[in-house]
Amino acid sequence: MEGLGILILLGLLVLFAVVVLGKTIRIVPQARAGIVERFGKYKGTLPAGLNVVVPFIDRVRYMIDLREQVVSFPPQPVITEDNLVVSIDTVIYFQVTDPVAATYEIANYIQAVEQLTMTTLRNIVGGMDLEETLTSRDAINSRLRGVLDEATGKWGIRVNRVELKGIDPPPSIKDSMEKQMRADREKRAVILTAEGQRQAAILTAEGSKQSAILTAEGQREAQILNAQAERESKILMAQGEGQAIQTVFQAIHDGRPDQSLLAYQYLQMMPKIAEGDANKVWIVPSEIGKALEGLGSTMNSLQGIPDDVDGPVKRVDMGSSVPDVPEVGGSSLSQAHDAVAEAIAAAEDSARGTGRRPGDGGQATGDAGEPPAQ
Repeated sequence: MEGLGILILLGLLVLFAVVVLGKTIRIVPQARAGIVERFGKYKGTLPAGLNVVVPFIDRVRYMIDLREQVVSFPPQPVITEDNLVVSIDTVIYFQVTDPVAATYEIANYIQAVEQLTMTTLRNIVGGMDLEETLTSRDAINSRLRGVLDEATGKWGIRVNRVELKGIDPPPSIKDSMEKQMRADREKRAVILTAEGQRQAAILTAEGSKQSAILTAEGQREAQILNAQAERESKILMAQGEGQAIQTVFQAIHDGRPDQSLLAYQYLQMMPKIAEGDANKVWIVPSEIGKALEGLGSTMNSLQGIPDDVDGPVKRVDMGSSVPDVPEVGGSSLSQAHDAVAEAIAAAEDSARGTGRRPGDGGQATGDAGEPPAQ
């Protein structure tokens, strides 16, 4: 019995020693801080690692987390300056810098931060209208962080960041905003359509302008070419007429015409006179010989046509029979006109057979040295 009592006593002593050892040695995790109280009064702060306290006298009252913490607060109704109620939920990033102040200066610092956040947020948003509230998140975050950091400094808390998770206007305002957004999009679509039509009209007008310009240039070049062709044609016709005049006058000069030739030509023209539709009856006089004789006597009075022609035949140099096609230009055209004029003058002089010049008073000498017929 005595041995059993000794064993129980030894067991109790060992248990007591273990309990005392457990109360004496306290292990604090990393990024934690232990608040030690002795008889209800702050005694000290235990750092991370192995710590020894007085058992049954010292007590670790709080274990404070020194890491940065994230707390999300539920949406809270906030009234804007234009009397619209919006729901705003926030997220706070804070860190405990003084475990003693966070333990003894405030009863519940998380709840205190939440209430301070809501009151500050109502104060800030109350001075903004809805549109400014929706577009000024960064400004609200900065102002809210500054107020919270200043107010929570004495609690041993540092507010690192404040974020607005969402700003939800009333359903009616959402519907109005959607209608406004839809109207803005339709407006932009109409504007873009009008811009496209304007650009298309401008491009079409530019194309029409270029087409008209090219058409006008083509017509101008065609008119120029037609004018040049017509001018060259007229020049060639003038040269041809000049050659024809030279040929006719040369033939007249070679044939040495007299009154008999003229009477023969008259007889050849009579059938042509009778070919007209209005000439139903044509009377040939019986005294045709006398008529022809009278016609010859009448023609005898013409200048340059003698009754009897004798003497040697005088040829007139007609030059080259191939007409020259002048180049397009003022000098070539003038030379062509001069050549035609000279050819006509030579033909006229050859027809007269007198070598007569203007200003001689109508008197000239014939080819055989005889005076011209009167």
